[in-house]
Amino acid sequence: MSDEELRNMISTTLTCRIDKRENCGDKMEQFLKRCFYQSGQYNSEEGFAELDRKLKEKEAGRLPNRLFYLSIPPNIFVDVVRSASRTASSSSGWTRFIVEKPFGRDSESSGELTRSLKKYLVEEQIFRIDHYLGKELVENLSVLRFSNLVFEPLWSRNYIRNVQFIFSEDFGTEGRGGYFDNYGIIRDIMQNHLVQILALFAMETPVSLDAEDIRNEKVKVLRSMRQLKLEDVVVGQYKGHSKGGRSYPGYADDPTVPKGSVTPTFAAAALFIDNARWDGVPFLMKAGKALHTRRAEIRVQFRRVPGNLYRRNIGTDLDKATNELVLRVQPDEAIYLKINNKVPGLGMRLDRSNLNLLYSERYRREIPDAYERLLLDAMEGERRLFIRSDELDAAWAIFTPVLRELEDRKVAPELYPYGSRGPVGAHYLAANYNVRWGDITSDDAAF
Repeated sequence: MSDEELRNMISTTLTCRIDKRENCGDKMEQFLKRCFYQSGQYNSEEGFAELDRKLKEKEAGRLPNRLFYLSIPPNIFVDVVRSASRTASSSSGWTRFIVEKPFGRDSESSGELTRSLKKYLVEEQIFRIDHYLGKELVENLSVLRFSNLVFEPLWSRNYIRNVQFIFSEDFGTEGRGGYFDNYGIIRDIMQNHLVQILALFAMETPVSLDAEDIRNEKVKVLRSMRQLKLEDVVVGQYKGHSKGGRSYPGYADDPTVPKGSVTPTFAAAALFIDNARWDGVPFLMKAGKALHTRRAEIRVQFRRVPGNLYRRNIGTDLDKATNELVLRVQPDEAIYLKINNKVPGLGMRLDRSNLNLLYSERYRREIPDAYERLLLDAMEGERRLFIRSDELDAAWAIFTPVLRELEDRKVAPELYPYGSRGPVGAHYLAANYNVRWGDITSDDAAF
């Protein structure tokens, strides 16, 4: 690719939509002039030395800081880090590397990757990116809890009945089956995105907002978590389905997926944190592809009111008798609290209502993309939303044994139709802990 071709490609998506100051066109022009394309082999130190020469021309008279973004296949991470660190590091500024997931396939391969990277880099140079940690609502999670007195005292086993982390996509692997089949939904979504959000949700109050203080608390949560067992996991795989005159192919119909694959495209799991704050509270997760809707949310279901005066008006439905706090990460970012409320009128009829904050109505400005936020953080050396190596080890320790068991036993996933709510087994799993998934109630479907 020539420099011009690269600039043309970038210019189709380049905007000033977040920072709408004057002279946007001039700034874009200036930015594009600095963009260039350098071809070379990933494992060639000579190739990176050539890149270094080119960069030095551009950096003349400026403090040279360099950020390498490894959006490349994981099997060549170490080659690039070795070559770049030896021959293309900044001589007087900082040099940092953003590493994209997957960070290994299990505890062993993840540990090996970390050891290999640390032969050439120190931990402070490695920025393991998980774009879900850059989502606006995930960022707001700590603000909601630690700066509002109304929530912080409730954040424990005394008031919370269960917590749910729900991730669903309304499309399948769409030709990416070859990549996906090597990892599956647990590695792709649960072990990183969802467990990271869980750690932020459940951590103790950090000493400060300093990155290391926050990451220290997250590690404590992860290390307090019970190793996941096979009986606390349900796996599924979507099958072909016809709806509205249109046929949707199953996972196994994807030509890039190996024949007879038992890789799960859906998983639900019940996790527990064995510490004083969360002892006995089920943390339920589910993640899946080709489901009925696209959503990512955190649902906090509170305990029932002891000796509720209005139990006759509410009936025996535990879900209607309790409050629920929902943080909708995507789409249509929102925070809402479900409360019981008297319906206006002469009688005493209770209704479940939402106290809601819809971001699109309250904040007219555009919300930055998670990657935009995280790239800026990496440039500024802000590590709060990046994953430290001991966090990664602790997260893999939770999931590795069950992943091995699923693969060794070749556990057959429960088939579910494309566009459905997923396997029935997920509802039985939740019922084991007296929980009902919060995204299936009729009042929530309309919101």
